[in-house]
Amino acid sequence: MLTSALGSSCSSPIGAGTAGATDPFWLENIAHQGTAPLNSDASTYQVFRNVKDFGAKGDGVTDDTAAINAAISTGARCGLGCNSTTTSPAVVYFPSGTYLVSTPIIPLYYTQLIGDARTPPTLLAAAGFTGIAVIDADPYIPGGGGAQYYVNQNNFFRSVRNFVIDLTKMPATTSATGLHWQVSQATSLINIVVNMSTASGNSHQGIFMENGSGGFMGDLVFNGGKFGIWVGNQQFTVRNITVNNANTAIFSIWNWGWTFQGVTINNCQVGFDLTTGGTTQATQTVGALAIIDATVIDTPIFLRNSKPSTALAGSLVLNNINLQNVPTAVGVVGGAVVLTGGTTTIQSWGQGNIYSGTSSTAKFVQAAIPAPTKASSLLDSAGRIFGRSHPQYEAFAVDQFVSVKSQGAKGDGTTDDTAALQAVFDKFSGCNIIFFDAGVYFITNTLKIPAGTQMVGEGWSVIMGGGSAFADISNPTVMVQAGAPGSSGILEITDIVFTTQGPAPGAIVIEWNVNSPTQGGAGMWDSYIRLGGASGTNLQGTCPSGSDLTQCTAAFMSMHLTSGSNAYLEGTWLWLADHDLDNTSQEQLTIFAGRGLLSESQGPVWLVGTAVEHHTIYQYNLFNAANHYMGLIQTETPYYQPSPAVPTPFTIDASLGDPDVSATKMAWALVVQNSKDIIVFGAGLYSFFQAFDQACLDSRSCQDQLVTIDSISTISVYSLSTVGVSNQLSVGNQAVIPSSQNVNGFQDTVTAWTPA
Repeated sequence: MLTSALGSSCSSPIGAGTAGATDPFWLENIAHQGTAPLNSDASTYQVFRNVKDFGAKGDGVTDDTAAINAAISTGARCGLGCNSTTTSPAVVYFPSGTYLVSTPIIPLYYTQLIGDARTPPTLLAAAGFTGIAVIDADPYIPGGGGAQYYVNQNNFFRSVRNFVIDLTKMPATTSATGLHWQVSQATSLINIVVNMSTASGNSHQGIFMENGSGGFMGDLVFNGGKFGIWVGNQQFTVRNITVNNANTAIFSIWNWGWTFQGVTINNCQVGFDLTTGGTTQATQTVGALAIIDATVIDTPIFLRNSKPSTALAGSLVLNNINLQNVPTAVGVVGGAVVLTGGTTTIQSWGQGNIYSGTSSTAKFVQAAIPAPTKASSLLDSAGRIFGRSHPQYEAFAVDQFVSVKSQGAKGDGTTDDTAALQAVFDKFSGCNIIFFDAGVYFITNTLKIPAGTQMVGEGWSVIMGGGSAFADISNPTVMVQAGAPGSSGILEITDIVFTTQGPAPGAIVIEWNVNSPTQGGAGMWDSYIRLGGASGTNLQGTCPSGSDLTQCTAAFMSMHLTSGSNAYLEGTWLWLADHDLDNTSQEQLTIFAGRGLLSESQGPVWLVGTAVEHHTIYQYNLFNAANHYMGLIQTETPYYQPSPAVPTPFTIDASLGDPDVSATKMAWALVVQNSKDIIVFGAGLYSFFQAFDQACLDSRSCQDQLVTIDSISTISVYSLSTVGVSNQLSVGNQAVIPSSQNVNGFQDTVTAWTPA
């Protein structure tokens, strides 16, 4: 474990975990001092809940449903009629054991369900289980005519980790589901196994997802079932999924774009079964699917489309697909085989419109496509794109953690915790894992996190910057510095939300300097930047839609990966609020933040399931960068633009890599300048509004250009889906791919583009 900065409390790094063989997961026994200071009943509100404290037995015999749901719902939680909230977090913990359930477990808004990571508990569906799924993230209201608890596109802030879900007691002929996971951004499924019937003709499925706007899930195993997962969602990223002995491993009903990274399919009848053929919003089917690094064994059909096509009606990208005893690689229901396999490796193949430089194929094609240049630093030892699971520190003992509240930080949302938190880092970074008890930690100057730090939040602990240090738009100041410039070592951030108390026009929310010599050693997981739209930010009711006010500026920049850094970001969402999460009406807002994610890093950088939304000038900007993997990236243009037009209230600064905006009156989704060896493997880039009006959607005229790449960068773009724009991709601000060539449902899709 390398570090360039070690806290004063130790002379050597923390080293290996010291938990005993029979010890429970550290989260079970650490002191829980976390609070929700912005809750309406803050003095009594309970963040951490152990289900056994609410009567759950975990003996596999007692029906624990009521106790579990009581653990989730007790207090001022956000359920039916609430829509959303940021003030009622809950961490609901399950010790090891077997929990019998007879009706759904409902993780209300802003809930983490966490099982013992050392010995994951089992959620056992009773033989007579009734309901949509064992875990239901968005319940349908009985008698509601299809209405649900939450708006599916705004169903944020959920995580389920470390469980075995067992459906095998339910009859094989019963429709049994592990998770109804109808969610959006800031959500994750991590380290979950679903066991289902293997009987012929069974009706079990691991995940049911009918819509939403996600999202990330990873490290999942599905055994048996009619379907491993049955999914439809605007966009999603899945990393490291295994399906064994299912009829269909992955069935997809619709999407605008999905990326699967790391897929293992064993002994299924069909690997991917896709509903295809729709070319209008009314007939939306699977719009775009990108699969990288898959191994498929003893499965008659790897991928099957529902309808043949000689025009773009479902885009497909395959890269590094290893087939062993797979007679049909890509086929069509009842139709001819497009590509035959057996035992082979598909290096790089695409279905749909394929472009090179400024010229395009004029028709739908099915062909080998240019393989991306993959820097060796981006690959693991098996030659696949590297991935790293959310660190949970399951081998570590409680005494290897240190609580920031025990060291004097208040986390009450008002006390200035800058000095207290800095003292914790200075003393304990590299020596202990730093535990941010649930709370809102207000800082008024730069918080410096040294290389060597491992820090974990509780229920998305909040670090909020505010005050005069972040007030000068002409002299921006870093709010959180992740590693000193030039530092080398690990740095791990999990379950933290970073925000500002506005106005903060001079805040650079995170400056990322650390460079880890180990792959993925410097990273963030399930951690987000959330600007405005929430209690405590002062950027809610004062910034209604249509505002053009200096007090409605939330930040100068969300995140900056500096030239000497490298980073692994998984499930990271940089969100400038377009609506108020803590008002039941979810009123629209006009809030400004100049820049989203600026990367000058030379890599390796992995952006796995990341999203950047609503920033004024750009969402992603690669400037003199190198060696980046980006899959799937998702953006939205600010809803208020072009009134005021970009870059108001900011000014363009070329020294910061700000792009030319003369070709657009609205923010760029992706800018690539003087960069090399960039892989975009899936992108959903959307422009839904002009000045909060959506009349432009039908004519694809909300925005003229969205992506600009200069003529000297080396980049491969696969599975690019856009909404509401006239031109999908530009070279040097000159449009080269009109959307009209690539209509693919509600969205428009480019299968592949590489420079000439």
